[in-house]
Amino acid sequence: MSHYEKAWQDVLRRIDTAERAAGRAPGSVRLLAVSKTFPAEAVRAVHALGQRAFGENYVQEAAAKRAALADLPGVEWRMIGPLQSNKTALAAAVFDWVESVDRLKIAQRLAAQRPEGMPALCVCIEVNVSGEATKGGVPPAEAPALAAAIAALPRVRLRGVMGIPAPTPDVRQQRAQFRALRECFDALRATGLPLDTLSMGMSADLEAAIAEGATQVRVGTAIFGERQ
Repeated sequence: MSHYEKAWQDVLRRIDTAERAAGRAPGSVRLLAVSKTFPAEAVRAVHALGQRAFGENYVQEAAAKRAALADLPGVEWRMIGPLQSNKTALAAAVFDWVESVDRLKIAQRLAAQRPEGMPALCVCIEVNVSGEATKGGVPPAEAPALAAAIAALPRVRLRGVMGIPAPTPDVRQQRAQFRALRECFDALRATGLPLDTLSMGMSADLEAAIAEGATQVRVGTAIFGERQ
C-alpha cells in the first residue's frame, strides 16, 4: 500500500466516522483533496485511488497541472485560494469551480470570461466568520446581497458557501465558527437560492465541520503530507 493510499483511506474513514457520529447519511460529505504546491504526479497517484476533485490555490500552477494531467478522466479542478482580477480569464478557462468568490467584480469577470462551449462555472461565496483582516471572504451580513447578484449572472452557477475559520484547538470554538457558516448557508437557501454546497473543514478540524453540516471538507496535509 502506497503512502498516498493509506493516507487517503484514513481520511475517508475519518469522514465516515464523523458522519455517523453526527447522525448523517454515509457519503453525504464530499472530499476535496487539496493538491496545491504538490506536483502533478502526486495528483495522478491520488486520482488512481479514486479521488476526482482537487483543490488549488494558484491559477498558473493549476493550469500547468491540468495540462500535464489531460489524459486523466473525470478530474474536477477547484480554485480555493484568493483570486486577483488579472487572473480571472485564465481561472475561468482552467477551473470547474471557483470557491473563493468574495467580490461581485470577480464573479462578473468570471462570467464574462468563461469560454464558450464549457459548462457554467460553479462558484461559492467565501464568507469570513472570524473577522480576520488577513483572511479573504465577505462578512456574513453582506453575503445575501452578493449571492443574489451572482445568482443573476450568466455563465456561472452559484452553488454555496465556503469558509476558512480561524484555527483553534478548541473544538467548541471550531464548532461555533462552523455553525456560523452553516447559518449563513441556511439563510441563503431560505431566500430560495438552490444551494447544495457548504465547503468547510480541513485536516485538523473536519470532524467539527461535519458535525455542523459541512457537505464538503478540504483536506491537503492529511493526504499529501506537510508542504515544503
